[in-house]
Amino acid sequence: MSETKPSLRSDNRAPGRFLRNVLLKTLILLIFLSLGFAWLNPIQGMGRISLYNTLYPGRLRLPFGEDFEQSYNLSILQLEAMFSSHEISAGDKPENELRVLLLGDSSIWGFLLSPDQTLSAELNKRDDVTDDNRIIKFYNLGYPTMSVMKDLMLLNFAQRYELDIVVWFVTLESLPLQKQVESPLVQYNPEPALSLIDRFGLGIDSQDTRFVDRTFLDRTLVGQRRELADLIRLQLLGVMWAATGIDHVIPKIYEPLQVELEEDLDFQDYQPGDLNSEELALDVIQAGIHLMEETPVIIVNEPILIATGQNSDLRYNSFYPRWAYDEYREILGAKALESNWSYLDLWDTVPAHMFTDSAIHYSPEGVKLVVDHLSATIRLAAHPLP
Repeated sequence: MSETKPSLRSDNRAPGRFLRNVLLKTLILLIFLSLGFAWLNPIQGMGRISLYNTLYPGRLRLPFGEDFEQSYNLSILQLEAMFSSHEISAGDKPENELRVLLLGDSSIWGFLLSPDQTLSAELNKRDDVTDDNRIIKFYNLGYPTMSVMKDLMLLNFAQRYELDIVVWFVTLESLPLQKQVESPLVQYNPEPALSLIDRFGLGIDSQDTRFVDRTFLDRTLVGQRRELADLIRLQLLGVMWAATGIDHVIPKIYEPLQVELEEDLDFQDYQPGDLNSEELALDVIQAGIHLMEETPVIIVNEPILIATGQNSDLRYNSFYPRWAYDEYREILGAKALESNWSYLDLWDTVPAHMFTDSAIHYSPEGVKLVVDHLSATIRLAAHPLP
């Protein structure tokens, strides 16, 4: 009786076939997972999952940064994740707290300032209380791009945190209609932005091509791998944030202010005489005031550098020719008076030597000056006259 021996060829092919099948099944599974991720689109819900305010403290300002290895921070454009990492989301509002929100650009966020040197930090150091013994607590929701539409989106999201007073810092650079969608925060959050545009009939083009319209493939696991990686990275960076309190790299040497100015009268695409209220997004500010209903909103024209060097008779600084800024102040002041806004003009309250690398960034000494001018207005909003 002859003995049947297994084919050598079959022996060689079996392991290869098994590996091929495993790889094929894995690929099919990954495709289904990625497509399912796009269909369910759970990334917003994932942004609510946070170790901040539980395992480690909430951040004192919204996450923003370019070098996460040194600043223990990074720029992230998902609103849920941004707020979940911030101290304002640390549970219910205490009964003895009067909650004041600060909105604005990088000067409010605190560029070239440590977390304990910002405007909100300096205001909190004063340990101010109301007549009914509530602690006045300030929260920093400034963000380093210049667009009042970006501010309105943040304010709309922040309503859930039981705000008592809003202090909204603006400047000319944040108001031109063409600037409103330049902020990546607006571009990458088209749903809340377009909802606000429609709700308040804002003069911002809802068809602006700068809004990022994510396709089905963009929403897949592969398409959103960067966003997912940033969500995870933000959580991991919380360990070093908690240990060091560092969230911003402040260079020892930075490019000095431009005090010798160009002989140039242009402001963006505007020439003298072109600027008017229709060119400015004043309706966005009005929308924010309507949004907050009975909650007081204080509009502050933020301080700017007033240079004294060459051509300072033509320009206040590298941002603003005098004609444009003067017309802007006149337009904003008239609108505030006409609409009965609570309005404070602090444009010239910080001397030139207290500015750092920009016409809107000031030093800790400048911050204290702003606080001195601001405190009385905030106290009046906290203790309205009968």
